[in-house]
Amino acid sequence: MIKLIVSDIDGTLLPDGGNELKPELFQTILKLRQQGMQFAAASGRQWVSIERIFEPIKEKIFYLSDNGAYVGLHGRNLYLNTIEPQLVRQMAKEIREAGMIPMISGPDMVYLDERDKEIYDWLVNGYKFRVEQAEDLMKVPEPFIKVSAYRPTDIDPATKELRRKYQDRLKITISGDMWMDCMAPGINKGEAVKLLQESLGISSRETMVFGDQMNDIEMMRQAYYSFAVGNARPEVKEAARFQTDINVRDGVLKVLKLLADD
Repeated sequence: MIKLIVSDIDGTLLPDGGNELKPELFQTILKLRQQGMQFAAASGRQWVSIERIFEPIKEKIFYLSDNGAYVGLHGRNLYLNTIEPQLVRQMAKEIREAGMIPMISGPDMVYLDERDKEIYDWLVNGYKFRVEQAEDLMKVPEPFIKVSAYRPTDIDPATKELRRKYQDRLKITISGDMWMDCMAPGINKGEAVKLLQESLGISSRETMVFGDQMNDIEMMRQAYYSFAVGNARPEVKEAARFQTDINVRDGVLKVLKLLADD
């Protein structure tokens, strides 16, 4: 029997940057919960953004945010993995020097440089993040759980040298075509799923996951029922055991409805 369902958000449940889930998804998750199945949203997003997307059922799900650096539920942080502050500041400085926009994440706030007004508006109004613009990004308050680089396109080749330089000191993952996220070593969505499984006494054979990007591959390995949506990267489809429809045709919801009707 499935006891835990975990889904990525951007590119899996929604188009990248989307914020409106279908009410039918909320109803299906509640129905599955009545049948003994827990649901967790796993994302590179801030937990505040996840909570706003799942507003109607926010007290009924788990949040695996910031690519697994934060594990919690409504009103409660269960697990937090921080990064050494000086390392975060150093990486943010080099991201800026490489011509990209740095973003530093604490548990409850994302920090941007004052000059990055356009992306501030996008994060607040699009992703619904809690964001503060700083006069000096090097002086924002600790603790830190993630440092990110934003570039409108081609983030993978643009960050190749940074990834090589920091690969032994940070867990670095590429999310889509715009984001590079850096967490503490060993932190990823898969480890967050594992932590949740252990906390709830749930095995990989009782777990179902959905994803589309490279930062979803580790959690594919934590579940027997691993699904790539039809629009997923080839590497993700190879890592998953199963495949469902593309995100804009409700690939995840289709599988969950079948599960709820069993």
